[in-house]
Amino acid sequence: MIDPGTISAILIGGLVLLLAIGAPVSISIALPSALCMLLIVDFERGAITAAQQMIGGADSFALLAIPFFILAGVIMNNGGIAERLINLARVLVGRTPAPLVQTNVIANAIFGTVSGSAVATAAAVGSTMAPMQRKAGYDKSFSAAANIASAPAGMLIPPSNTLIVYSLAAGGTSVGALFIAGYIPGILWALACAAVVFVAARRRPDLKGEPWPPFAEILRTLWRAIPSLGLIVVAIGGIVAGFFTPTEGSAIAVLYALALSFIYRTIAVKELPRILYDACRTSAIVIFLIAVSTIMSYVMTYARLPQLIAESLFGWTDSKVVVLLIMMVVLLLIGIPLDPTPAILIFTPIFLPIAVSYGIDPVHFGIMMVFNLSIAVISPPSAPVLFVGAQVAKAKLEPVIVKMVPFLIVLVVMLFVIVFVPELSLWLPGLMGLL
Repeated sequence: MIDPGTISAILIGGLVLLLAIGAPVSISIALPSALCMLLIVDFERGAITAAQQMIGGADSFALLAIPFFILAGVIMNNGGIAERLINLARVLVGRTPAPLVQTNVIANAIFGTVSGSAVATAAAVGSTMAPMQRKAGYDKSFSAAANIASAPAGMLIPPSNTLIVYSLAAGGTSVGALFIAGYIPGILWALACAAVVFVAARRRPDLKGEPWPPFAEILRTLWRAIPSLGLIVVAIGGIVAGFFTPTEGSAIAVLYALALSFIYRTIAVKELPRILYDACRTSAIVIFLIAVSTIMSYVMTYARLPQLIAESLFGWTDSKVVVLLIMMVVLLLIGIPLDPTPAILIFTPIFLPIAVSYGIDPVHFGIMMVFNLSIAVISPPSAPVLFVGAQVAKAKLEPVIVKMVPFLIVLVVMLFVIVFVPELSLWLPGLMGLL
Protein backbone atom coordinates (compact mmCIF):
# COMPACT_ATOMS: atom_id res chain seq x y z
CA MET A 1 0.00 0.00 0.00
CA ILE A 2 1.40 3.39 -1.01
CA ASP A 3 1.88 5.97 1.73
CA PRO A 4 -0.46 8.99 1.92
CA GLY A 5 2.31 11.46 0.99
CA THR A 6 2.88 9.80 -2.38
CA ILE A 7 -0.87 9.62 -2.98
CA SER A 8 -1.15 13.37 -2.27
CA ALA A 9 1.70 14.15 -4.69
CA ILE A 10 0.13 12.04 -7.48
CA LEU A 11 -3.32 13.55 -6.89
CA ILE A 12 -2.26 17.20 -6.82
CA GLY A 13 0.47 16.81 -9.45
CA GLY A 14 -1.86 15.02 -11.86
CA LEU A 15 -4.59 17.64 -11.41
CA VAL A 16 -2.19 20.54 -12.03
CA LEU A 17 -0.55 18.84 -15.03
CA LEU A 18 -3.82 17.99 -16.77
CA LEU A 19 -5.24 21.48 -16.20
CA ALA A 20 -2.00 22.98 -17.53
CA ILE A 21 -2.22 21.06 -20.81
CA GLY A 22 -5.84 22.10 -21.30
CA ALA A 23 -7.69 18.92 -20.36
CA PRO A 24 -11.36 19.37 -19.32
CA VAL A 25 -11.81 20.00 -15.61
CA SER A 26 -13.83 16.81 -15.09
CA ILE A 27 -11.10 14.67 -16.72
CA SER A 28 -8.39 16.53 -14.77
CA ILE A 29 -10.14 15.53 -11.55
CA ALA A 30 -11.23 12.03 -12.56
CA LEU A 31 -7.98 10.54 -13.93
CA PRO A 32 -5.61 11.34 -11.01
CA SER A 33 -8.35 10.43 -8.50
CA ALA A 34 -9.05 7.08 -10.18
CA LEU A 35 -5.31 6.31 -10.42
CA CYS A 36 -4.84 7.06 -6.72
CA MET A 37 -7.83 4.88 -5.90
CA LEU A 38 -6.23 1.97 -7.78
CA LEU A 39 -2.95 2.53 -5.93
CA ILE A 40 -4.64 2.64 -2.52
CA VAL A 41 -6.18 -0.82 -3.02
CA ASP A 42 -5.96 -3.42 -5.78
CA PHE A 43 -7.41 -2.85 -9.26
CA GLU A 44 -10.72 -4.65 -8.75
CA ARG A 45 -11.59 -3.12 -5.39
CA GLY A 46 -10.32 0.28 -6.54
CA ALA A 47 -12.54 0.26 -9.62
CA ILE A 48 -15.57 -0.83 -7.58
CA THR A 49 -14.92 1.77 -4.86
CA ALA A 50 -14.47 4.55 -7.43
CA ALA A 51 -17.76 3.59 -9.11
CA GLN A 52 -19.52 3.46 -5.73
CA GLN A 53 -18.21 6.91 -4.82
CA MET A 54 -19.39 8.40 -8.12
CA ILE A 55 -22.85 6.86 -7.85
CA GLY A 56 -23.13 7.83 -4.18
CA GLY A 57 -22.07 11.41 -4.94
CA ALA A 58 -24.68 11.83 -7.66
CA ASP A 59 -27.45 9.83 -5.96
CA SER A 60 -28.99 12.63 -3.91
CA PHE A 61 -32.57 13.88 -3.83
CA ALA A 62 -31.32 17.39 -3.03
CA LEU A 63 -29.15 17.36 -6.18
CA LEU A 64 -32.29 17.10 -8.33
CA ALA A 65 -32.79 20.80 -7.67
CA ILE A 66 -29.81 21.59 -9.92
CA PRO A 67 -31.10 20.10 -13.22
CA PHE A 68 -34.58 21.49 -12.53
CA PHE A 69 -33.28 25.03 -11.92
CA ILE A 70 -31.06 24.69 -15.02
CA LEU A 71 -34.11 23.65 -17.06
CA ALA A 72 -36.12 26.60 -15.68
CA GLY A 73 -33.30 28.94 -16.68
CA VAL A 74 -33.07 27.50 -20.21
CA ILE A 75 -36.85 27.82 -20.66
CA MET A 76 -36.82 31.45 -19.54
CA ASN A 77 -33.77 32.17 -21.67
CA ASN A 78 -35.66 30.92 -24.73
CA GLY A 79 -39.00 32.38 -23.68
CA GLY A 80 -38.39 36.08 -24.25
CA ILE A 81 -37.89 36.77 -20.54
CA ALA A 82 -34.56 38.58 -21.06
CA GLU A 83 -36.18 41.31 -23.15
CA ARG A 84 -38.81 42.08 -20.50
CA LEU A 85 -36.19 42.20 -17.73
CA ILE A 86 -33.91 44.44 -19.83
CA ASN A 87 -36.79 46.88 -20.37
CA LEU A 88 -37.39 46.89 -16.61
CA ALA A 89 -33.69 47.58 -16.01
CA ARG A 90 -33.74 50.53 -18.44
CA VAL A 91 -36.60 52.08 -16.50
CA LEU A 92 -34.75 51.57 -13.19
CA VAL A 93 -31.50 53.08 -14.54
CA GLY A 94 -33.14 56.33 -15.63
CA ARG A 95 -30.81 59.30 -16.12
CA THR A 96 -27.53 57.76 -14.89
CA PRO A 97 -24.48 58.17 -17.19
CA ALA A 98 -23.88 55.40 -19.76
CA PRO A 99 -27.47 54.20 -19.38
CA LEU A 100 -27.14 51.23 -21.76
CA VAL A 101 -24.18 49.81 -19.83
CA GLN A 102 -25.94 50.44 -16.50
CA THR A 103 -28.99 48.69 -17.95
CA ASN A 104 -26.73 45.73 -18.81
CA VAL A 105 -25.48 45.56 -15.21
CA ILE A 106 -28.94 45.77 -13.62
CA ALA A 107 -30.45 43.36 -16.16
CA ASN A 108 -27.70 40.83 -15.42
CA ALA A 109 -28.52 40.96 -11.72
CA ILE A 110 -32.25 40.52 -12.39
CA PHE A 111 -31.88 37.87 -15.10
CA GLY A 112 -29.29 36.02 -13.03
CA THR A 113 -31.88 35.45 -10.33
CA VAL A 114 -34.04 33.47 -12.75
CA SER A 115 -31.30 31.76 -14.78
CA GLY A 116 -28.84 30.96 -11.97
CA SER A 117 -25.95 30.84 -14.45
CA ALA A 118 -23.28 33.49 -15.05
CA VAL A 119 -22.51 32.17 -18.55
CA ALA A 120 -26.19 32.07 -19.57
CA THR A 121 -26.72 35.57 -18.17
CA ALA A 122 -23.72 37.04 -20.02
CA ALA A 123 -24.89 35.40 -23.26
CA ALA A 124 -28.60 36.25 -23.02
CA VAL A 125 -28.37 39.85 -21.81
CA GLY A 126 -25.11 40.61 -23.60
CA SER A 127 -26.38 39.45 -26.99
CA THR A 128 -29.41 41.74 -26.62
CA MET A 129 -27.53 44.78 -25.31
CA ALA A 130 -24.34 44.64 -27.43
CA PRO A 131 -25.94 45.77 -30.76
CA MET A 132 -27.71 48.65 -29.00
CA GLN A 133 -24.47 49.72 -27.30
CA ARG A 134 -22.47 49.61 -30.54
CA LYS A 135 -25.13 51.67 -32.33
CA ALA A 136 -25.02 54.30 -29.56
CA GLY A 137 -21.22 54.62 -29.86
CA TYR A 138 -20.19 52.80 -26.69
CA ASP A 139 -16.71 51.29 -26.46
CA LYS A 140 -17.10 47.56 -27.22
CA SER A 141 -14.42 46.46 -24.80
CA PHE A 142 -15.81 48.46 -21.88
CA SER A 143 -19.38 47.31 -22.56
CA ALA A 144 -18.20 43.70 -22.71
CA ALA A 145 -16.23 44.12 -19.47
CA ALA A 146 -19.30 45.48 -17.67
CA ASN A 147 -21.43 42.61 -18.97
CA ILE A 148 -18.84 40.02 -17.88
CA ALA A 149 -18.21 41.56 -14.46
CA SER A 150 -21.89 41.81 -13.52
CA ALA A 151 -22.98 38.38 -14.84
CA PRO A 152 -21.97 36.33 -11.73
CA ALA A 153 -24.34 38.26 -9.46
CA GLY A 154 -26.84 35.46 -10.19
CA MET A 155 -24.49 32.93 -8.54
CA LEU A 156 -25.23 34.71 -5.25
CA ILE A 157 -28.82 35.86 -5.71
CA PRO A 158 -31.12 32.80 -5.50
CA PRO A 159 -31.92 30.39 -6.94
CA SER A 160 -28.21 29.52 -6.99
CA ASN A 161 -27.01 26.06 -8.01
CA THR A 162 -23.61 26.89 -6.52
CA LEU A 163 -25.15 27.45 -3.09
CA ILE A 164 -27.01 24.13 -3.38
CA VAL A 165 -23.71 22.35 -4.06
CA TYR A 166 -22.16 24.08 -1.04
CA SER A 167 -25.09 23.00 1.12
CA LEU A 168 -24.39 19.36 0.22
CA ALA A 169 -20.63 19.69 0.70
CA ALA A 170 -21.12 21.41 4.06
CA GLY A 171 -23.13 18.52 5.48
CA GLY A 172 -26.63 19.85 4.97
CA THR A 173 -26.34 23.56 5.77
CA SER A 174 -29.82 25.04 5.23
CA VAL A 175 -30.41 25.87 1.56
CA GLY A 176 -33.09 28.39 2.58
CA ALA A 177 -30.64 30.20 4.88
CA LEU A 178 -27.99 30.24 2.14
CA PHE A 179 -30.47 31.57 -0.42
CA ILE A 180 -31.56 34.45 1.82
CA ALA A 181 -27.96 35.13 2.88
CA GLY A 182 -26.99 35.60 -0.78
CA TYR A 183 -29.32 38.53 -1.44
CA ILE A 184 -27.32 41.39 0.13
CA PRO A 185 -23.90 40.23 -1.20
CA GLY A 186 -25.44 39.67 -4.65
CA ILE A 187 -26.99 43.14 -4.69
CA LEU A 188 -23.70 44.64 -3.47
CA TRP A 189 -21.93 42.87 -6.36
CA ALA A 190 -24.27 44.54 -8.88
CA LEU A 191 -23.96 47.95 -7.16
CA ALA A 192 -20.15 47.67 -7.18
CA CYS A 193 -20.19 47.07 -10.95
CA ALA A 194 -22.65 49.94 -11.43
CA ALA A 195 -20.34 52.24 -9.43
CA VAL A 196 -17.37 51.39 -11.68
CA VAL A 197 -19.48 52.13 -14.75
CA PHE A 198 -20.66 55.43 -13.22
CA VAL A 199 -17.12 56.63 -12.50
CA ALA A 200 -15.84 55.58 -15.94
CA ALA A 201 -18.82 57.18 -17.71
CA ARG A 202 -18.16 60.57 -16.09
CA ARG A 203 -15.18 60.87 -18.44
CA ARG A 204 -17.51 60.50 -21.44
CA PRO A 205 -19.95 63.46 -21.46
CA ASP A 206 -21.51 62.07 -24.65
CA LEU A 207 -22.78 59.03 -22.74
CA LYS A 208 -25.28 61.05 -20.74
CA GLY A 209 -28.41 59.60 -19.25
CA GLU A 210 -31.70 59.29 -21.05
CA PRO A 211 -34.82 61.25 -20.02
CA TRP A 212 -37.32 59.44 -17.83
CA PRO A 213 -40.04 57.75 -19.87
CA PRO A 214 -43.68 58.73 -19.29
CA PHE A 215 -45.16 57.39 -16.05
CA ALA A 216 -47.64 55.24 -17.98
CA GLU A 217 -44.77 53.55 -19.83
CA ILE A 218 -42.96 52.88 -16.53
CA LEU A 219 -46.08 51.19 -15.15
CA ARG A 220 -46.56 49.19 -18.35
CA THR A 221 -42.93 47.98 -18.31
CA LEU A 222 -43.19 47.01 -14.65
CA TRP A 223 -46.48 45.20 -15.29
CA ARG A 224 -44.92 43.17 -18.13
CA ALA A 225 -41.93 42.20 -15.95
CA ILE A 226 -43.88 41.20 -12.81
CA PRO A 227 -44.83 37.69 -14.06
CA SER A 228 -41.15 36.95 -14.79
CA LEU A 229 -40.11 38.15 -11.35
CA GLY A 230 -42.90 36.05 -9.88
CA LEU A 231 -40.70 32.98 -10.34
CA ILE A 232 -38.45 34.25 -7.55
CA VAL A 233 -41.40 34.85 -5.23
CA VAL A 234 -43.01 31.46 -5.91
CA ALA A 235 -39.91 29.24 -5.89
CA ILE A 236 -37.67 30.97 -3.35
CA GLY A 237 -40.53 32.18 -1.14
CA GLY A 238 -41.94 28.66 -0.93
CA ILE A 239 -38.54 27.18 -0.03
CA VAL A 240 -37.81 29.77 2.65
CA ALA A 241 -41.34 29.55 4.10
CA GLY A 242 -41.02 25.77 4.32
CA PHE A 243 -43.90 24.98 1.96
CA PHE A 244 -41.65 22.74 -0.11
CA THR A 245 -38.05 21.51 -0.33
CA PRO A 246 -35.47 23.05 -2.71
CA THR A 247 -36.00 20.13 -5.11
CA GLU A 248 -39.77 20.58 -5.10
CA GLY A 249 -39.31 24.34 -5.49
CA SER A 250 -37.07 23.81 -8.52
CA ALA A 251 -39.71 21.58 -10.16
CA ILE A 252 -42.35 24.25 -9.51
CA ALA A 253 -39.98 26.80 -11.09
CA VAL A 254 -39.89 24.68 -14.26
CA LEU A 255 -43.70 24.50 -14.44
CA TYR A 256 -43.97 28.24 -13.77
CA ALA A 257 -41.41 29.12 -16.48
CA LEU A 258 -43.04 26.77 -18.97
CA ALA A 259 -46.54 28.12 -18.30
CA LEU A 260 -45.30 31.70 -18.59
CA SER A 261 -43.57 30.99 -21.93
CA PHE A 262 -46.72 29.39 -23.31
CA ILE A 263 -48.80 32.36 -22.14
CA TYR A 264 -46.35 34.75 -23.82
CA ARG A 265 -46.41 32.45 -26.90
CA THR A 266 -42.63 32.66 -27.14
CA ILE A 267 -41.98 28.88 -27.08
CA ALA A 268 -43.62 26.37 -29.40
CA VAL A 269 -44.17 22.73 -28.43
CA LYS A 270 -41.81 21.62 -31.22
CA GLU A 271 -38.97 23.58 -29.50
CA LEU A 272 -39.24 21.62 -26.25
CA PRO A 273 -36.94 18.72 -27.33
CA ARG A 274 -34.15 21.19 -28.10
CA ILE A 275 -34.68 23.01 -24.79
CA LEU A 276 -34.63 19.73 -22.87
CA TYR A 277 -31.48 18.68 -24.71
CA ASP A 278 -29.71 21.95 -23.82
CA ALA A 279 -30.73 21.61 -20.16
CA CYS A 280 -29.71 17.92 -20.04
CA ARG A 281 -26.30 18.68 -21.53
CA THR A 282 -25.59 21.42 -18.98
CA SER A 283 -26.95 19.30 -16.12
CA ALA A 284 -24.83 16.31 -17.16
CA ILE A 285 -21.67 18.43 -16.98
CA VAL A 286 -22.50 19.63 -13.47
CA ILE A 287 -23.56 16.22 -12.13
CA PHE A 288 -20.49 14.50 -13.64
CA LEU A 289 -18.26 17.10 -11.97
CA ILE A 290 -19.96 16.35 -8.66
CA ALA A 291 -19.58 12.59 -9.18
CA VAL A 292 -15.85 12.66 -9.99
CA SER A 293 -15.20 15.17 -7.20
CA THR A 294 -16.46 12.61 -4.67
CA ILE A 295 -13.65 10.25 -5.74
CA MET A 296 -11.14 13.03 -5.13
CA SER A 297 -12.69 13.74 -1.72
CA TYR A 298 -12.36 10.05 -0.80
CA VAL A 299 -8.69 10.00 -1.82
CA MET A 300 -8.01 13.26 0.03
CA THR A 301 -9.56 11.80 3.16
CA TYR A 302 -7.31 8.74 2.86
CA ALA A 303 -4.26 10.96 2.39
CA ARG A 304 -5.34 13.10 5.39
CA LEU A 305 -4.99 16.26 3.32
CA PRO A 306 -7.68 18.21 5.22
CA GLN A 307 -6.03 17.41 8.56
CA LEU A 308 -2.53 18.18 7.27
CA ILE A 309 -3.61 21.54 5.86
CA ALA A 310 -5.44 22.41 9.09
CA GLU A 311 -2.42 21.46 11.20
CA SER A 312 -0.14 23.52 8.95
CA LEU A 313 -2.34 26.59 9.22
CA PHE A 314 -2.73 26.29 13.00
CA GLY A 315 1.00 25.70 13.36
CA TRP A 316 1.91 28.72 11.27
CA THR A 317 -0.53 31.26 12.75
CA ASP A 318 -3.37 31.47 15.23
CA SER A 319 -4.75 34.71 13.77
CA LYS A 320 -8.28 34.41 12.43
CA VAL A 321 -7.69 37.27 10.00
CA VAL A 322 -4.53 35.72 8.54
CA VAL A 323 -6.17 32.29 8.17
CA LEU A 324 -9.18 33.78 6.38
CA LEU A 325 -6.91 35.77 4.06
CA ILE A 326 -4.94 32.63 3.19
CA MET A 327 -8.12 30.67 2.46
CA MET A 328 -9.56 33.44 0.29
CA VAL A 329 -6.33 33.80 -1.73
CA VAL A 330 -6.13 30.01 -2.25
CA LEU A 331 -9.77 29.86 -3.40
CA LEU A 332 -9.30 32.83 -5.72
CA LEU A 333 -6.24 31.25 -7.36
CA ILE A 334 -7.64 27.71 -7.58
CA GLY A 335 -11.01 28.98 -8.83
CA ILE A 336 -9.49 30.44 -12.01
CA PRO A 337 -8.64 27.07 -13.65
CA LEU A 338 -11.19 25.04 -11.66
CA ASP A 339 -15.00 25.17 -12.05
CA PRO A 340 -16.85 26.43 -8.93
CA THR A 341 -18.64 23.08 -8.42
CA PRO A 342 -15.54 20.88 -7.93
CA ALA A 343 -13.76 23.73 -6.12
CA ILE A 344 -16.57 23.79 -3.54
CA LEU A 345 -16.74 20.01 -3.24
CA ILE A 346 -12.97 19.70 -2.80
CA PHE A 347 -12.20 22.65 -0.55
CA THR A 348 -15.31 22.85 1.67
CA PRO A 349 -14.33 19.71 3.65
CA ILE A 350 -10.83 21.20 4.06
CA PHE A 351 -11.61 24.81 4.93
CA LEU A 352 -15.02 24.68 6.63
CA PRO A 353 -13.86 22.85 9.81
CA ILE A 354 -11.04 25.39 10.15
CA ALA A 355 -13.47 28.28 9.70
CA VAL A 356 -15.94 26.81 12.22
CA SER A 357 -13.12 26.39 14.76
CA TYR A 358 -12.63 30.17 14.54
CA GLY A 359 -16.34 30.75 15.19
CA ILE A 360 -17.38 31.47 11.59
CA ASP A 361 -20.95 30.48 10.75
CA PRO A 362 -21.19 27.86 7.94
CA VAL A 363 -23.74 30.05 6.11
CA HIS A 364 -21.37 33.03 6.18
CA PHE A 365 -18.48 30.86 5.03
CA GLY A 366 -20.58 29.56 2.14
CA ILE A 367 -21.29 33.09 0.94
CA MET A 368 -17.56 33.88 1.24
CA MET A 369 -16.67 30.88 -0.92
CA VAL A 370 -19.27 31.55 -3.60
CA PHE A 371 -18.43 35.28 -3.76
CA ASN A 372 -14.76 34.36 -4.11
CA LEU A 373 -15.34 31.75 -6.83
CA SER A 374 -17.69 34.16 -8.63
CA ILE A 375 -14.72 36.52 -9.02
CA ALA A 376 -12.63 33.59 -10.26
CA VAL A 377 -15.07 32.74 -13.10
CA ILE A 378 -14.53 36.19 -14.64
CA SER A 379 -10.77 36.38 -14.03
CA PRO A 380 -8.34 35.78 -16.90
CA PRO A 381 -6.89 33.73 -18.41
CA SER A 382 -9.31 30.77 -18.33
CA ALA A 383 -12.67 32.23 -17.31
CA PRO A 384 -15.62 30.91 -19.37
CA VAL A 385 -17.73 34.03 -18.74
CA LEU A 386 -14.88 36.17 -20.07
CA PHE A 387 -14.82 34.30 -23.38
CA VAL A 388 -18.61 34.33 -23.79
CA GLY A 389 -18.89 38.03 -22.94
CA ALA A 390 -16.17 39.01 -25.42
CA GLN A 391 -17.73 36.83 -28.11
CA VAL A 392 -21.26 38.25 -27.86
CA ALA A 393 -19.85 41.80 -27.86
CA LYS A 394 -17.67 40.97 -30.91
CA ALA A 395 -14.69 42.42 -29.05
CA LYS A 396 -11.07 41.25 -28.89
CA LEU A 397 -10.12 39.51 -25.67
CA GLU A 398 -7.01 41.54 -24.78
CA PRO A 399 -8.66 45.01 -24.57
CA VAL A 400 -11.60 43.47 -22.70
CA ILE A 401 -9.19 42.10 -20.07
CA VAL A 402 -7.66 45.58 -19.67
CA LYS A 403 -11.12 47.09 -19.12
CA MET A 404 -11.88 44.33 -16.59
CA VAL A 405 -9.15 45.47 -14.20
CA PRO A 406 -11.15 48.21 -12.36
CA PHE A 407 -14.10 45.83 -11.93
CA LEU A 408 -11.86 43.08 -10.52
CA ILE A 409 -10.17 45.47 -8.07
CA VAL A 410 -13.51 46.73 -6.73
CA LEU A 411 -14.94 43.19 -6.48
CA VAL A 412 -11.89 41.92 -4.57
CA VAL A 413 -12.29 44.81 -2.14
CA MET A 414 -15.98 43.92 -1.82
CA LEU A 415 -14.98 40.28 -1.16
CA PHE A 416 -13.00 41.29 1.91
CA VAL A 417 -15.90 43.45 3.08
CA ILE A 418 -18.12 40.34 2.86
CA VAL A 419 -15.50 38.25 4.67
CA PHE A 420 -14.94 40.62 7.59
CA VAL A 421 -18.49 41.99 7.96
CA PRO A 422 -20.52 38.81 8.57
CA GLU A 423 -23.71 40.78 9.25
CA LEU A 424 -23.99 41.42 5.49
CA SER A 425 -24.54 37.67 5.02
CA LEU A 426 -26.23 36.71 8.29
CA TRP A 427 -28.58 39.60 9.05
CA LEU A 428 -31.42 38.59 6.69
CA PRO A 429 -31.46 34.84 7.49
CA GLY A 430 -31.20 35.71 11.20
CA LEU A 431 -34.09 38.15 10.88
CA MET A 432 -36.21 35.38 9.30
CA GLY A 433 -35.26 32.80 11.93
CA LEU A 434 -33.31 30.60 9.52
CA LEU A 435 -30.07 30.40 11.56
